[in-house]
Amino acid sequence: MALLRVRYQTHEFGDLDIHVRTLRDNQEFDDIDGEAEKLGISSATWPLFGIVWPSSQVLSHHMADYKIGNKRILEVGCGIGLASLVLNHRHADITATDYHPESGNFLKQNVDLNHGRAIPFVRTGWADAETNLGLFDLIIGSDLLYEQEHADLLSQFIEQHAKPVCDVVLVDPGRGNHAKFSKRMVTLGYEHTQHKPIHTEFLLAPFGGQILSYCRTNS
Repeated sequence: MALLRVRYQTHEFGDLDIHVRTLRDNQEFDDIDGEAEKLGISSATWPLFGIVWPSSQVLSHHMADYKIGNKRILEVGCGIGLASLVLNHRHADITATDYHPESGNFLKQNVDLNHGRAIPFVRTGWADAETNLGLFDLIIGSDLLYEQEHADLLSQFIEQHAKPVCDVVLVDPGRGNHAKFSKRMVTLGYEHTQHKPIHTEFLLAPFGGQILSYCRTNS
């Protein structure tokens, strides 16, 4: 089997440049040991982790000037981990997770590309047993609600890892599944707001999605 073809990109955030090694396109595939197949990841969906999608760019730009303070932050479904790389550059306490078996390897290489400190990474699914991640003040993610059943799975995963006082920020491209998720989050004690990103000149096409924000101020 041919080696994976990759590409190198630079994403600009004001004066900050973040360099990423990604898959060349969404046709790449390499699962010689069948690890992804055992996890239920098909050849068609295997490459999706390795592309920087518009939602990921929107989230990353949102995190570039987000007030992080001393928050402990979790990125869910990090993929290539662009938002985590931005937060890592800002010296945030960031942990990344993804279901894909290659995501952690790409994240480590991208941390090295940017001469950053190691980002803790855990490969986990939303329905997996306790992963000892601990609890977080801020949980972020992009384009996570691409199946209807994800509303319940994701909200349960977030609840498992959220502190009593917690913020959640998701970028949704407009797949039509976030209403159910938002209702679920409200039942968990979160206030919900959403808005369209204002500055998206870094994207090649107009962005039809929204930034979803959830805030829980007490248990």
